[in-house]
Amino acid sequence: MRLERLLEGLAKNALHAALGVDADPVLRATADAKHGDYQVNGVLPLAKREKKNPRELADLVAKELERQGAFAGVEVAGPGFVNLRLDPAWLAKVLAESAGGTVLEPAATREKIVVDYSSPNIAKQMHVGHLRSTILGAAVVSLLRAVGHEVLGDNHLGDWGTQFGLLIVGMRRFGSEEALEKTPIEELERVYKLATAAAKEDEATAAEARAELAKLQAGDAANRALWQRFIDVTRKSLDVIYARLGVSFDLWLGESFFDPMLPSTCQLLEEKGLARTDAGALCVFFPELESAPADLKKIKEPFIVRKSDGAYLYASTDVATALYRDREMHTDRNLYVVDARQGLHFKQVFAVAKMLGLPQRFEHVSFGSVLGEDGKPLKTRDGKAITLASLLDEAESRAADRIREEGLDVPEEELAEVARAVGVGAVKWADLKQNRTSDYVFSWEKLISFKGNSGPYVQYAHARVASLFRKGGLDRSAYLGGALTLEAPEEKELAKRLALFADVIHAAAETAQPHLVCDHLYELARVFSGFYEACPVLKSEGATRESRLRLAAATAEQLRQGLTLLGIVAIDRM
Repeated sequence: MRLERLLEGLAKNALHAALGVDADPVLRATADAKHGDYQVNGVLPLAKREKKNPRELADLVAKELERQGAFAGVEVAGPGFVNLRLDPAWLAKVLAESAGGTVLEPAATREKIVVDYSSPNIAKQMHVGHLRSTILGAAVVSLLRAVGHEVLGDNHLGDWGTQFGLLIVGMRRFGSEEALEKTPIEELERVYKLATAAAKEDEATAAEARAELAKLQAGDAANRALWQRFIDVTRKSLDVIYARLGVSFDLWLGESFFDPMLPSTCQLLEEKGLARTDAGALCVFFPELESAPADLKKIKEPFIVRKSDGAYLYASTDVATALYRDREMHTDRNLYVVDARQGLHFKQVFAVAKMLGLPQRFEHVSFGSVLGEDGKPLKTRDGKAITLASLLDEAESRAADRIREEGLDVPEEELAEVARAVGVGAVKWADLKQNRTSDYVFSWEKLISFKGNSGPYVQYAHARVASLFRKGGLDRSAYLGGALTLEAPEEKELAKRLALFADVIHAAAETAQPHLVCDHLYELARVFSGFYEACPVLKSEGATRESRLRLAAATAEQLRQGLTLLGIVAIDRM
């Protein structure tokens, strides 16, 4: 049940019945509850178009809305707005039919979607720079699946390129087999730094690295085996981090997978007249292409797909990836969860894909940076990027300390597990609650807090409802759905919030904006707190008790579903 879509349908019917037009009713939630719950604003543009008095038209629409049976109050206000106050009995019926608003309808059109996210580099530790892509991407995958799409999460690893020539030389000259077994990523980072420094100081070393890279690309067995080992040990390290984050992927199609496709991709670009050779490099010059987007025609710098020395770039790999997802995977949409600084690159890739005639939608799900409290990109005190492992360690440790300080109902033997769920959940919530396009300041004090808009606060709200049913010795699932009596203001407020769940999940999924779910869950937890304080549940009687238990059960289920969709554990006891 999608409340706002249902109300839009009623308002649209009223416009048609009253004015004989099919138009957008422009339904909006009111900014001030004293004016009602919703407002129809679509009469004003219609009146302007028809050159009629907007209030007279609004009166006609209001009379039709009064006949719908969904509203306790319909009032024309201002120059021609129609304010609507939901009828509690109608709202109770709608909620009862959708198990307290917890049932999600599938999207009108089911699509096959690839979400490209995380994408760390082989032989390097994941650091805080990977945090947003990984957490946002996983949430987007989950949300799209929840509304019925076929979704594939793809981890497009950085597992090919010039760095592997240096790694091969570095491992043979400076590497330790023992260290590679015990601390593989640290060892690979160490030998890479040594090899890079040696190549800068000695041209013979640089030439050797280029030669080893060429042998790797040509299929040399020894170099391929060493390269594969780099991948294998990195994957083990990555799997540990992903397990801690509760993130998994359907595909691991890294750059190496697409490497064999790059020559034919460049040939296709030439054949289609989209790329030409300039100073030995193969480039796309958007100003020269009639079918190019207007904004790209203003950019004089070429989009290089193959360098003059024959080396390929991200441009060629990403175009090859788009072709593969069209020809082999037959996707409808392709989402790339990558930071906003890559905006121009993806705009160029998507333009090339469109000019090649690919029918899918390509979308850059961009996001801002994680900043320290000094307003600069978050780093350690010595200026290095914070590893994701150390960030999660710190979050779990601080969560354990805060749980003890708050005196929460967590037995010592369960503390580590709960602290893990709270700490990781706090990190995720702090990221996901932001509008993804914005930078945000990372604050430990706000992160691990059981007050305000934080992950621990919402997890605690879920545990609080769960404890209510434990205290009453009741099966929570038995109270999902059924008749409601909405009499107290707090009951009505909670019911209105519960009724928005499906609308929020669909909106968050289709716009790739998980913060909408965070907003809903936080408001739900806050409104439930007001309801719980004002309306006794277990101590009430008869139909009132049953109704309040159903409201509480629906609240717990929405908190559980919402947190799970965000990749956060819904804790039953805190």
